[in-house]
Amino acid sequence: MEPKRLYRSRRNRMICGVCGGVAEYFNIDPTLVRLGLILFACLGGSGVLGYIIAAIVIPDEV
Repeated sequence: MEPKRLYRSRRNRMICGVCGGVAEYFNIDPTLVRLGLILFACLGGSGVLGYIIAAIVIPDEV
């Protein structure tokens, strides 16, 4: 069995697919992940910086 890997999603993509990829990895609704990102962005901007770093670091789904 192949280990579970985190990828940026191609199906649940709005900007770079980071939220969709995280949602697929944890098997939750992508809307919840996006709402969490908005919450973190409103609480000091750490969500935006985290999203940019994740978009660079997490590979695209093959």
